[in-house]
Amino acid sequence: MKKILSHLAPAFLLVGFCVAFALPAAAQPNGYKYQLVKQAEYSKAAVSSAHPLASEAGMYVMQHGGNAVDAAIATQWALAVVYPTAGNIGGGGFLVARLSSGKNISIDYREMAPGKATENMYVDPKTGKANTRLSQSGHLASGVPGTPAGLFASLKYAKLPMKKLIQPAIDLAEKGFAITEREANRLNNLQQQLERVNTSLPVFYREKKWQAGDTLIQPDLANTLKRIRDKGQPGFYEGETADLIVNEMERGGGIISKADLKNYKAVERTPVVFMYKGYEIISMPPPSSGGILIHQMLKMLENRPLASYGFQTAKSVQLITEVERRAYADRAEHLGDPDYYKVPMKGLVAPAYLQQRMADYDSTKASVSTNITPGVIKESMETTHLSVMDTDGNAVSVTTTLNGGYGSKVVVGGAGFFLNNEMDDFSVQPGVPNMFGAIGGVANAIAPGKRMLSSMTPTVVLKNNKPFMVVGTPGGTTIITSVLQSIINVVDYNMNAFDAVNKPKFHHQWQPDEVRVEKDFPMDVRKQLEAMGYKIVENGAWSATEMILVKPNGKLEVVGDKRGDDSVAGW
Repeated sequence: MKKILSHLAPAFLLVGFCVAFALPAAAQPNGYKYQLVKQAEYSKAAVSSAHPLASEAGMYVMQHGGNAVDAAIATQWALAVVYPTAGNIGGGGFLVARLSSGKNISIDYREMAPGKATENMYVDPKTGKANTRLSQSGHLASGVPGTPAGLFASLKYAKLPMKKLIQPAIDLAEKGFAITEREANRLNNLQQQLERVNTSLPVFYREKKWQAGDTLIQPDLANTLKRIRDKGQPGFYEGETADLIVNEMERGGGIISKADLKNYKAVERTPVVFMYKGYEIISMPPPSSGGILIHQMLKMLENRPLASYGFQTAKSVQLITEVERRAYADRAEHLGDPDYYKVPMKGLVAPAYLQQRMADYDSTKASVSTNITPGVIKESMETTHLSVMDTDGNAVSVTTTLNGGYGSKVVVGGAGFFLNNEMDDFSVQPGVPNMFGAIGGVANAIAPGKRMLSSMTPTVVLKNNKPFMVVGTPGGTTIITSVLQSIINVVDYNMNAFDAVNKPKFHHQWQPDEVRVEKDFPMDVRKQLEAMGYKIVENGAWSATEMILVKPNGKLEVVGDKRGDDSVAGW
């Protein structure tokens, strides 16, 4: 067989239901090729991610001595190259895992506010109003990146050295790859913003329109990755790369300093763990709002016969919508970085509290969000997710993000990567919604060194104390409801992974007071909900769920969402 990326060894064969191929020995004139595999069954191990070449990189390292954590690391490095809209080294993320030893872990590598950040940094002193353009694009929108530190923090649970895990990404950046049609369209729509905010035009900018199959070669990013390979974590947070980041900040009016970079640390936290109908759910704690809200919502639903209501009937959708409404009201008031704000985690999920939250639920009509206040207790959508299971019983769920598509739209000159616009995930001013319409208050106010609240919800589900499902998705504030519905689809409606991922989703986040539905959401149910008083708003697809599900025969059903270029790999 031909050889894959030159630093490793023999190529592998990927076999799906009807697909078999191997990556080429070296980049062809139009770059590394790809082929999408949306669904497959594997016997031993699997990866699902937002891009086929990234999934291949993760699967390759497992076939050559790595475990699921190795695969997650390699996949993330590769996504930083082949999926620039959300894959990143200039952003941050969360990892949740169940290790074969029985240990549950969660690693927080969310971005942090720079040391010079202030609570009112986006508020115009003359008008007293927030300027969200500054928090959403350009240099001032960026928090201190956490992804590289998070990958090194994950390495203690891996088997292979980082030099091997990062090399596939280096090869893809250096030799190039053929871009997908979706990527070409996204880059074409980005050109004016690249011109507006960048101090030097990056490789993503060109006057000729991008086309599917065009080769994207990223020499500056390749060199940045090589510095990380050769010098470890300091290869990003110190030395030449740190100089390039700070120089970019100074040219563009940003505030990230060398001290901010050098002092950044990923943090291990205690995962959110609870039972739902006999299944153990393991998810991400604050500064993610996902784990707490999933806990709240599933517990509010647990004693109700969802299966008998039927999948996406008016009765079941109305109930789930009201549960979502109440949980998101709590999100706005009570959730933030636990290192800066005392999050009432136990109180938010206490059975008596959740029972009280649903006391005014009426199955015949819509609640009104202005009447649903947060309980009293004394995330574009361009994030990306990957799911991994290995032959040893490790299950890893990782969600990372730049926040909006291509983050702040700023590419670090000479370093070749996009910086995030995560500062917008803070409450830039009480009552002012962020780009996803989420409202926050004191709990999520800006402070130096603080991590902004997130909706990312990487999740692992156990059955009989063994990994049963790995799931997660991008989608801003819709992440949490998409993960919720994916779990319900399997546990309550007994769906296979393909249907659980690809069936239409719906979403309510308290404010604005509307139910968002995907285009293929059933029209008759929309009309019934409208008759109950709900405002229905149709949106384009917003999730890109990656799911691995263990079937009764022990095989892994692996699915990449139909909504994107998501693709699976395994053996």
